[in-house]
Amino acid sequence: MPIVIPKDIPAFNVLTRENIFCMHSTRAATQDIRPLEILILNLMPTKVTTETQLMRLLSNSPLQVNITLMQTVSYQPTNVSKTHMDKFYKTFDDIKDLNFDGMIITGAPVETLEFNEVKYWEELCKIFEFAERHVTSSVFICWGAQAALNYYYGIGKRLMPKKLFGVFENRSLMQNDPLLKGLDDTFFIPHSRHTEVDEQSLREDNRLVVLAEGKECGISIAKCIDNRKFFFFGHAEYDRETLKAEYVRDLEKGLPIEKPVNYFVGDDLDKIKVTWRSTGNLLFYNWLNYYLYQVTPYDIGRKSDN
Repeated sequence: MPIVIPKDIPAFNVLTRENIFCMHSTRAATQDIRPLEILILNLMPTKVTTETQLMRLLSNSPLQVNITLMQTVSYQPTNVSKTHMDKFYKTFDDIKDLNFDGMIITGAPVETLEFNEVKYWEELCKIFEFAERHVTSSVFICWGAQAALNYYYGIGKRLMPKKLFGVFENRSLMQNDPLLKGLDDTFFIPHSRHTEVDEQSLREDNRLVVLAEGKECGISIAKCIDNRKFFFFGHAEYDRETLKAEYVRDLEKGLPIEKPVNYFVGDDLDKIKVTWRSTGNLLFYNWLNYYLYQVTPYDIGRKSDN
């Protein structure tokens, strides 16, 4: 089944060229089925790239998925046109009375700031609270995961000696968890961050479970015990070129940056070894199927028993 998005959003043409089944909203409205409703709060500066990456992964299932994109009003992005944001993105006031099967909150380039120093922190806290009453299950990515852990569980973060940057091997700690179904004993996930969550506090909190970790990257995936919150500290959604673009960007800015590990083939920046694509597809497929479709009520206005 397809992902349902506006026909004129940039991701539509990109995904159609990749033979991904996209259905525009008008056609979807004529079908007598109940699609999953997914809300995406896109905090990344690369709005179009990030929305396309997530839509690509959410399309990889037999389920029909409606996507609602949301932006903050307390901070206006500068790397994307206002026309794009006004046309495709809603605000919290637009959706605050609606219910969603799933929500995704992305990372953001604010990780070196204290949480309460982030311009949209108060607005984000309202969205976290909204999710408790209006969302069946949520995925929080990178800084979004750190922010959610801080809001819901009081768990802090700390600055790392140097940026964790590259593609890292992980192992499953709970092979029978449905989120990890189909993954190999070891699998790879890209990471790109300057901070890390307080792992000891996370491991000691009996409301949380660590699902996957790596020797070099630490905890990569965790969840709460009621399956309503998933924390992805890496970027399984990244494209082939994403780490390269970040590396070149930092070089051009004169920032201290090393080559992403386990990514380039030798010293050739045009040769990239992709080892995480199947991981990303399985994680989001399993989340949609086992933690949304299997448990969310048909009447989306009724709170799930999950």
